[in-house]
Amino acid sequence: MEIIANNQNRKTWLPVVEGCDFPIQNIPFGVFITKDDIITIGTRIGEYAIDLGAFHQLGYFNGIPLTDDIFMQDSLNDFIADGRKTWRLVRNRIAEVFDAKNSSLRDNKKHRDVIIFDVNEVEMLMPIDVGDYTDFYSSKEHATNVGKIFKRKDEALIPNWLHIPVGYHGRSSSVVVSGTNIRRPYGQTLLDNASTPEFGPSKKLDMELEIAFITTSANDLGKPININEAEENIFGMVLLNDWSARDIQTWENAPLGPFLSKNFASTISPWIVTLDALEPFRCESPKQEIEPLPYLQPKNTNNSFDIKLEVTIETENGDLNTLTNSNFKYLYWTMAQQLAHHTINGCNVRAGDLMGSGTISGPTEDSFGSLLELTWGGEKPITLKDGTTRTYLNNGDNLILRGYCENKKGRIGFGKCTGKILPPIKL
Repeated sequence: MEIIANNQNRKTWLPVVEGCDFPIQNIPFGVFITKDDIITIGTRIGEYAIDLGAFHQLGYFNGIPLTDDIFMQDSLNDFIADGRKTWRLVRNRIAEVFDAKNSSLRDNKKHRDVIIFDVNEVEMLMPIDVGDYTDFYSSKEHATNVGKIFKRKDEALIPNWLHIPVGYHGRSSSVVVSGTNIRRPYGQTLLDNASTPEFGPSKKLDMELEIAFITTSANDLGKPININEAEENIFGMVLLNDWSARDIQTWENAPLGPFLSKNFASTISPWIVTLDALEPFRCESPKQEIEPLPYLQPKNTNNSFDIKLEVTIETENGDLNTLTNSNFKYLYWTMAQQLAHHTINGCNVRAGDLMGSGTISGPTEDSFGSLLELTWGGEKPITLKDGTTRTYLNNGDNLILRGYCENKKGRIGFGKCTGKILPPIKL
């Protein structure tokens, strides 16, 4: 089916400023609550949130086989489960109705008043009910840096890293939407030269620059997903800040990996940008040093996306400090390889499952995706505009992740993914 929603020449009758993350070619999906306390599934064009529940009730999706309540829910899970054909039909119809040449909604003020809202007057909610959350470790630069920082005796990369997309299962209950404050977590830590751990708030709270993809109901239990069919089962992507308490993580990591150091919070951006919308920004993925096993070998190499990423820290005085600029295309293991590996043992994947990329670091020091790397384990503090320094995050720091694609064909963005660090709760 042709993706007419991606027509780069299309203009909309809604005012959209040049360089906006959400032109009519984007049409992301999210969940919001209106000023009338109505929860609805919607999309966004420019600075306007569009109520798809009302849009559907008023007949603008006529001819598309959708249940009456598909957009009148508090998560996108059921819509995602309908599959790629439905997603494309819906995006195409929205693009047609909001086309500058289409007057059906444009000239109907009564309908506009119940469908279109100022995006600043709605409250964004979690877009999905996260059933399962998996976090990968797929940036070669990040994995190598971590190995060097912790001074592994042999090679910086662990032996299996170049053979499989390494990952672990995270905690879905603590995945939160952008704008949610993050409490500094408690845990056990082992100080240098100490023989027993101490308990208290984390002193080495870190951010992790990631992107996550969201799956549909992809496979039955026991049936792997073929790597060349994997992307058909990916609905879209969000920005992800997978917060990490490095001091807690260091102590608990062996033998089973991160636990309390990671499960206290993970923040995602509220608008899911579909894989279809990102299609014009496909690019080659990095050449893999060791030929992977057949089930991880795709037919095509044009299987990554040129998504520019930025992390900014906002201090309590309002100063904005850019910490890093990276790119999704640096990831060594692709989404298709991650999903194929995730299911090769028969693990079933469901609609609304969240798959994190792992920290995305680039080849230069100013493109590292975590403070652990940017300060090299705390050895190189960062000086901010107000003269203060950071090795890890202070209470009151607000982290802002941004991501967007941009080329001669236009711009598609994700908006912001934010989280402010609050002091630990009093025990």
